Amino acid sequence: MKFIHYLEKISDVSIYGLTSFMIFFIFFCAVLTWVWKSDSKELKKISRIPLD
Repeated sequence: MKFIHYLEKISDVSIYGLTSFMIFFIFFCAVLTWVWKSDSKELKKISRIPLD
């Protein structure tokens, strides 16, 4: 991979990986919480949207 050499020259490049992981983790937890707390009737209604 050619880009690894460029990334090694950037100072504190590890913070970008950590930041992107934290954004993904927070988004995943928010969606998981929304699914657990939502009503099953609402989820069935939402699941039918592409077919209507």
